[in-house]
Amino acid sequence: MAVPKALTIAGSDSGGGAGIQADLKTFTAFRVFGMSVLTAITAQNSLGVQGVFNLPPEFVARQLDAVLGDFGADAVKIGMLSTAPIIEAVAERLRAHRQGRVVLDPVMIAKSGDPLLEPAARTALARVMLPLAEVVTPNLHEAAALAEIPVATERDMEEAARRIHRLGPRHVLVKGGHLKEAATDLLWDGRAFTRFTAPRLESPNTHGTGCTFSAAIAAGLARGRPLEEAVREAKAYVTAAIREGFQPGRGVGVLRHFVESW
Repeated sequence: MAVPKALTIAGSDSGGGAGIQADLKTFTAFRVFGMSVLTAITAQNSLGVQGVFNLPPEFVARQLDAVLGDFGADAVKIGMLSTAPIIEAVAERLRAHRQGRVVLDPVMIAKSGDPLLEPAARTALARVMLPLAEVVTPNLHEAAALAEIPVATERDMEEAARRIHRLGPRHVLVKGGHLKEAATDLLWDGRAFTRFTAPRLESPNTHGTGCTFSAAIAAGLARGRPLEEAVREAKAYVTAAIREGFQPGRGVGVLRHFVESW
């Protein structure tokens, strides 16, 4: 029996709620075999991040060669890339392996608006990673940074998606989780917009939402779903996982990734 395979390229969250850990849980929830390439190791918990250790770019590349040279991947989700040299190394090895179905979560700016990438890394992300992406999934802060315009309304999201699309990705999904009303995401394919709307949930259990959403899209693509269907399934999954989220520590709560089974 053929089992779909998905690879996550991201940082490790020692608290288990985001990053590599959230991605692998999500792949499993979608019955997809998960593989991982670590770009950074973090010391963090529900109260915050206490430290980050970025792996050497050559070792990130070695992990990629090991996984793709043996297993291959039906889809790839990319999260935290940290530095310009790591971004360059990942892009070069993905091109060398002719890897398609790349879901890029541009981890540039946190929910709080705090920057997570240095300017050189942000430039490298736009220059070498966006053209490799089947779909890029920025939140409003990240869409504003990539499009170089303020993004606060659905009309702003549309203009940002058009501008980001010109940078090379085949699709742009601007996430509206920070909108004041309904949580509407906009998918732009260069010709038309598709809207994905869900009720806004007021919950303290949101750590790892962006990681989980992009991983769920990658899992759908790995299972052969068309992109729109993969996004729709991912949004429904994340909405349910937030609704049933919980607080394992003393700070921000997490999603219930195995929402249907426990």
